[in-house]
Amino acid sequence: MPKYYEFKVAGYYLYFTSFCTVECMHVHASDRRLTEAGSAKFFVKENGDTILQNKGNLNHREIAKIQAFIKVNYKDMYLKWSKYSTNRFYGED
Repeated sequence: MPKYYEFKVAGYYLYFTSFCTVECMHVHASDRRLTEAGSAKFFVKENGDTILQNKGNLNHREIAKIQAFIKVNYKDMYLKWSKYSTNRFYGED
C-alpha cells in the first residue's frame, strides 16, 4: 500500500492501494490498517479540490483538515500516484 506520506494527517495515514489505481486519482485515509474497509475516500480534482466518496470513521473536522491538506499538497501527491497509475484527476477524461 503506497502511502502519500509517512506521517499522519489529522490522525490518519493518506494512501492508495495497488488495486485502486484503475480509478482516477484519490486518497484513502485510515488510522491503523491500510485497507479500503472503514477508510475515507477522497477523489482529487485537477485544482486540488476533493469529492468525498466515503467518510469512513472520520468526523467533519478531520475531513476538513484532510481536504485542506490535500488542496495544498495535491501536486506532490499526484507525482506519487502517477508512478503507479496512468489515470489522472477526477473529472478528466
